[in-house]
Amino acid sequence: MIGFGKQRKQDTVVLVVRDAPEIAGQLRRALATASDVERPGLERALALAGAAEAVPDAELRARWVRQRLAAAGYDGPVDSVAAIKALRQAEPGLSLLQAATYAREAAAA
Repeated sequence: MIGFGKQRKQDTVVLVVRDAPEIAGQLRRALATASDVERPGLERALALAGAAEAVPDAELRARWVRQRLAAAGYDGPVDSVAAIKALRQAEPGLSLLQAATYAREAAAA
């Protein structure tokens, strides 16, 4: 049914993409056949991938918010009204609620 009422803005979310599990798997496979010379570097790389894999989604979103604010030239508190405004200008698809939620999450991280 086509209506003339208020249309709801499509929800936009920040999608957290994690490549760390795939990278860690590739490193484990490489480590299984690595020479003694290659082994220390691969073990270190696997430890770094494991650390990246352990970062919670909320922290990744907080990093994203800080990066977007920095790119917009904003350097104040991340959960202020000015920060939310700057975030929405940097990412026009974000609703006010989403920007405020991400800003609070970034401040708490």
